[in-house]
Amino acid sequence: MIITQTPLRISFAGGGTDLKEFYEMEDGKVISSAIDKYIFVIVSERFDEKIYINYTKKEIVDSVDDIQHELVREAMRKAGIENGVEVTMLADIPSEGSGLGSSSSLTVGLLNAFYIYQGEQVPPERLAREACEIEIDICGKPIGKQDQYIAAFGGIREFTFKSNGDVQVEKVKLSPSEFRRLGSELLLFYTNKTRKSSEILTEQKHSTRSKRDYLHQLKLFVPQVRNAIESHQYHIIGEILHESWQVKKQLASKITNPDIEQMYEMALSAGALGGKVAGAGGGGFLLLYVPRHKQEAVRNALREYRELPFYLEQDGSKVIFNLRRYPAR
Repeated sequence: MIITQTPLRISFAGGGTDLKEFYEMEDGKVISSAIDKYIFVIVSERFDEKIYINYTKKEIVDSVDDIQHELVREAMRKAGIENGVEVTMLADIPSEGSGLGSSSSLTVGLLNAFYIYQGEQVPPERLAREACEIEIDICGKPIGKQDQYIAAFGGIREFTFKSNGDVQVEKVKLSPSEFRRLGSELLLFYTNKTRKSSEILTEQKHSTRSKRDYLHQLKLFVPQVRNAIESHQYHIIGEILHESWQVKKQLASKITNPDIEQMYEMALSAGALGGKVAGAGGGGFLLLYVPRHKQEAVRNALREYRELPFYLEQDGSKVIFNLRRYPAR
């Protein structure tokens, strides 16, 4: 039996520049962090030759080709597993429409579990690259690359997306105490709305060229956020989140709506320095930067919305249980 734990993420700046339509024109840049909310994947050997898949549905099939869950199917193909396994997927939060990168975290976690099941330790770069191949190239999802890479590497990272497809990964270093301090000034609240990110991202992809100036502005926020983190001037992150949210709303028609705007204004009035909707927008979670002495007031102002307590996470996808009695088939 193999169990992998793969983190979800929050993005500080640069989202949208990790889409191929942008980084083929100029380098994309994103700065993001893993958080301590996870996708768990359990893979165990079966006595028979069947494949059992457990998630919101249960699949029992004889062949990889018959698996309906496309991420499981393609990850098994990548790892070379043909049959005789049971796969169970669990999540700390509902995966649909959270804006925290859950589908990419799942793909990375599946690959990590399947390769370990096969007796192969795969480095984070390969996990991220193959997860991108599965989601973007094979499954045709209209998404970028940042989620797969932060899920694989963990910590706070700056990513540069090159026109040739390469991704440069740089760790943003903080002492453990500063890492905790930064995380303690970030809050997540559920907007009470879910959305299909594919609809928003498809519109965004098609308008990338016409919206290039906005995306370039979002890219320029990345070194500013990194400098604020490394100089421990965390309040600047709140100001940048606010500025970047105003720009991000120009990228697609459904990124925001009156309810989200009202919620955001309530947070600002209570003391938040800035924030944005996580992920593609339109729903899911609202990320806020709130100084600790203002957090009680913000929580009170947003008492009709459910808070998701979290910390920043140092590690990327990892194996937390590994019991292999016999060689894999």
